[in-house]
Amino acid sequence: MTQQESEDSPTTEVEQELAEIEDIEALKKALAEEKTKAESYLANWQRAQADFINYKRRTEQARQETGKFANSCLILSLLPVLDDLERALDSVPPRLRKLAWVDGIRLIWRKFRESLKAQGLMPIATEGEPFDPNLHEAAMRTKGREGIVTKELRKGYKLHDRVLRAAVVAVGSGERAEETITSG
Repeated sequence: MTQQESEDSPTTEVEQELAEIEDIEALKKALAEEKTKAESYLANWQRAQADFINYKRRTEQARQETGKFANSCLILSLLPVLDDLERALDSVPPRLRKLAWVDGIRLIWRKFRESLKAQGLMPIATEGEPFDPNLHEAAMRTKGREGIVTKELRKGYKLHDRVLRAAVVAVGSGERAEETITSG
């Protein structure tokens, strides 16, 4: 070996070692970048999975709601018929109430009411209850306790947990009704 070669040899080894170190650093940097990408992909995948689970839950709830309230228009259109049957039965004179055909109409009314109840229809409580604008529609004020429903003018109904038709009511004005005044 010549002197030139022996002098170049250590430099070349150093250059090779430096090149290897640079390669290792570049690989470490590339590995860190790939790890960051992988973590990002994992987080995005987890977020997408959670979004999909939430989507499935929301669509299932919407499907249940649709099934639960699909008949609401039909039931709402039948409520006047129920009202008419009730008014007809209430207006039967006492001497005719024991007739078989009146009992038959009463039976039809009960079956009709029970069929609607089986679909989730429930009457809204009115008389003696505090006025609630979410459940009641005030048509007039009458003598009676302030803010208390004194008379039901038209029945209201809920279908499951939603108001289908608000009850039309008379609400007490705070004036005492003559029949509620008692001597002490």
